[in-house]
Amino acid sequence: MDDERNRELYRRLDATARGQATNLLAELRTGFAVFGDSQKLPGYCVLLYRNRVEHLDDLSDPERMDFLRDLALLGQSVRIACEAHDSAFSRVNYEVLGNSWPQLHGHVHARYKWEPDEYKGDPVWCYPDRTDPQHQTDGRHDSLRQAITHALRTASDGAYADGQ
Repeated sequence: MDDERNRELYRRLDATARGQATNLLAELRTGFAVFGDSQKLPGYCVLLYRNRVEHLDDLSDPERMDFLRDLALLGQSVRIACEAHDSAFSRVNYEVLGNSWPQLHGHVHARYKWEPDEYKGDPVWCYPDRTDPQHQTDGRHDSLRQAITHALRTASDGAYADGQ
């Protein structure tokens, strides 16, 4: 099961690199910012590193800093868009995991004041219905997705305007 899941995730990464992903927000210096499949907490996004690398520390220092900068730009964009979208937005959480897919990627989770108290202090992964079909990305999320894309293009243009 894990091998088949990993093959599917790599197929999706390859499709994203070819510009064939429907969830692509923007191509950044080190990878691809994508809108999450599940929007249990609206604004969930992922930064997919463009090359086959498993660990953050497999990267050279400059490349690692660029990846983390891109992740921060994605998080900044999620914050800007989600603050405008929902007055109960409270913060952004970042995660660089790898235990379920051995490909470098970073998660950006929007968090809200309206979340149930029993989950507010926990990682998003604790929500039992996180992947329920009712939370799948669809047309309900178009305006938020567009706002994140706009904020991300603005932020990345500004961040890399100096040629660095």
